[in-house]
Amino acid sequence: MQNIIRLIIVISTILATATAFGQQKLTVLLDWHVNPDHGPLFVALERGYYKAAGLDVELIAPSDPNDPPLLVAAKRGDVAISYQPQLHIQASKGLPLARIGTLVATPLTTLVVLRDGPIKSIADLKGKRIGYSVGGFEEALLTAMLGKHGLTLKDVTLVNVNFSLSPSLMAGQVEAVIGAYRNFELNQMDIAKRPGRAFFPEENGVPPFDELIYVAHRDNLKDPRLLAFLGAVEQGVQYLLNYPEESWRLFIKGREKELDNELNRRAWRDTIPRFTASPAALDTGRYARFAEFLIATKVIDKSPPVASYAVDLGALAR
Repeated sequence: MQNIIRLIIVISTILATATAFGQQKLTVLLDWHVNPDHGPLFVALERGYYKAAGLDVELIAPSDPNDPPLLVAAKRGDVAISYQPQLHIQASKGLPLARIGTLVATPLTTLVVLRDGPIKSIADLKGKRIGYSVGGFEEALLTAMLGKHGLTLKDVTLVNVNFSLSPSLMAGQVEAVIGAYRNFELNQMDIAKRPGRAFFPEENGVPPFDELIYVAHRDNLKDPRLLAFLGAVEQGVQYLLNYPEESWRLFIKGREKELDNELNRRAWRDTIPRFTASPAALDTGRYARFAEFLIATKVIDKSPPVASYAVDLGALAR
């Protein structure tokens, strides 16, 4: 009996070792600290979908949110969570990055004012102060949104509030902010009893775009780990859509102190419908239209062909 027990232990050890060696390491650099936008990634992790696909996935939050795509471009990470507008800018500068999948398939960013304030329409912003965090793209959004209502950037005063968007608005430092997320800042303001009114870019002159995407180095597009990763993430999305409450518990598992609060619970609820159910699918027309928009608003001078910076890995594999 002791020999049988020892044999079982040896076999179990061999199998565990073989499984460990069978898992291929993949590093995924998040765009920000862990938050509900990353729900499918963590559901896939907790449900074991990465392991079933032969992957040992490490999800890493950055110390600087600007770093992930740059690290992937330098081959110091496998996949980065980034933004479609940012990818267009980086591709125009020659960075060897390509979109391989979509995480959040609609814009999240908005132009926000206080609901009980004097601004009832975008036209009311003439002569007012607008807070922003990141120059360039946010100015392009404003150019288009103001232009639809007969205004230009010269009609407003831009104030750099860094990343203090909703606090600066609630404190009266500015009359509006651009770049506030509809799933976060709006909930944050509502919790603080200072509800906001959002004007959506896609309804005011800005072409629709993917807010969050997966990018990889162009040299690595035929790496089978990438397609396996997207397949596991797709399983994570499907489970999340079918079982949102159970997925919430999986998402905060081991991170309750950091994540289990009212703001994140509200953001989780509001983000669920915005996750793409088919992460690998690519709408090339959407990328071409947005590139034209960035050229028209002078964010970029020219754009390379869409196929050079946005791909459908499934199509490449066939």
